[in-house]
Amino acid sequence: MVGILSSAFVVLSAAVFYRQIVETDYLRGEGERRYLRVGEIAARRGMITDRNGEPLAVSTPVETVWGEPRKLVHKPDAIPPLAIALGLEPKALQERLAATSERGFLYLKRRVSFEEARAVRQVVADHHLDGVDFETEYRRFYPGVEVFGHVLGFTNIDDRGQEGIELTYDSWLKSEPGLRRVIRDGRQQIVQEIEQVRAPRQGADLALSLDRRLQFLAYRELKAAVAEHKAAGGTLVALDVETGEILAMVNQPGYNPNSQRDGSSERRRNRAVTDVMEPGSTVKPFVVAAALERGLVKPTTVIATRGSLAVGRDTVKDVHNYGSLSVTGVITKSSNVGVVKIAQMMSYGDLWGLYDQLGFGHATDVGVPGESRGVLRHHSKWRVFEHATQAFGYGLSVTALQLAQAYGVLAADGVKRPATLLKRDPAAPAGAAEETRVLSADTARKVRAMMETVVSDQGTAKRAAITGYRVAGKTGTAKKSEGRAGYGGGKYQAVFAGFAPAGSPRLVIAVMIDEPKGKAYYGGLVAAPVFQKVMEGALRLFNVPPDDPQASMLLARREVKP
Repeated sequence: MVGILSSAFVVLSAAVFYRQIVETDYLRGEGERRYLRVGEIAARRGMITDRNGEPLAVSTPVETVWGEPRKLVHKPDAIPPLAIALGLEPKALQERLAATSERGFLYLKRRVSFEEARAVRQVVADHHLDGVDFETEYRRFYPGVEVFGHVLGFTNIDDRGQEGIELTYDSWLKSEPGLRRVIRDGRQQIVQEIEQVRAPRQGADLALSLDRRLQFLAYRELKAAVAEHKAAGGTLVALDVETGEILAMVNQPGYNPNSQRDGSSERRRNRAVTDVMEPGSTVKPFVVAAALERGLVKPTTVIATRGSLAVGRDTVKDVHNYGSLSVTGVITKSSNVGVVKIAQMMSYGDLWGLYDQLGFGHATDVGVPGESRGVLRHHSKWRVFEHATQAFGYGLSVTALQLAQAYGVLAADGVKRPATLLKRDPAAPAGAAEETRVLSADTARKVRAMMETVVSDQGTAKRAAITGYRVAGKTGTAKKSEGRAGYGGGKYQAVFAGFAPAGSPRLVIAVMIDEPKGKAYYGGLVAAPVFQKVMEGALRLFNVPPDDPQASMLLARREVKP
């Protein structure tokens, strides 16, 4: 008995020594594995605001439901009501749990609504369900819905940018969750937080150049015009002349970024920078500007139009025979023959060089994914008739943003400023070092004065006029190419681009209505009214004083008249 007891004592002592000394680290690790966990500390993605600090994209805390499949598979009666509470198919949830029955963690549904979270808690209480818990995550929310959808884009389930600004500035906006070590009980409930392993890093906020008020106004008017003319779509871009900031950028049709499956990728692309168009007659002021720069013409120089002009084997025609027009009249009446004759005074390289300096054929680099450079063939490849078509806006393609930026050169006395979607620092005017002079100030002012005649009773865009302000702009009505079928499909793009006040422009707006249907399809009838409504509202929003005293006095008399 003594021998047996002695042997048992030796074995017991050896076992104690082995577990307390040799196996200490292993046993401690096994114990901690059963109650000690490392969990994430949720972090907020950076907020996107407009130029005035109004939120455009925010991350709000929401709950995510997760479960332990190895426990839930033993509660088959609770699975159907749990699935219904989460808005899932019961059969699909049962199959997921069965396929992961050995696992201790599975996301049942991420970022649930308040109603879903409440319903899940009720199911857990009614069925005494073990193995279901909640954690906090952040969900991206866009208060402006589809008004800002094309510019902002959206994030995926892991809060990573997928389109638009969210994608371009993802590294700036994204957050990094923190880590903490906690003790969980047998039901996986946190009973104590031991330490913070890594502090969470919140995402940085981003201020855009957009003005929320102007964006809503532009969206409303563009949508109304597209509906009125039963058009396929439309685009509007508004720029600040002094800074190059994009104040509004809207497209139709739109989509809701809060519901990522709302619309196909066709609806989600930002047409203002991804889609190109032949600008039509909106490029005619630049042809005149190039000729003025070289001293080839003056605003009063007379051009004999006579309704048509033979160019090689082809013929350029006007809508009417305008007879003899001054260079200003060529712009006023939008004469194709007149502008081609002006272009023929210059070499191919002269016209191409100005287009190239304006930014045609080059991306603006505003930070929108999928931006198109447009099409501007080198002048060495031009044919005789192509030189003519380039003068009235065919044979080259531009985006709506490129067109607005080019008009900004005329508005800024010949200086080209880089366009941006980010708010400039008013204390240090951004882009000053990047500004380039494209035209002389004298030429730009002369062209602006000619363009004012377009927005008059004698011009093609009298519907763009704004009482109290001098407005300058140019219409464009371009036939759409149907590939090999050419331009015979009867589809048009109505365009108007302009600025105000014309004497010292503050804002530039370019409008394009795609495929308007019905009798009205000219830029002066379809696009110009949109410009007028948006520009009038913008001038009031930015407190731009009227520059047409005579019209202002007339308006005041009408208002006080009993």
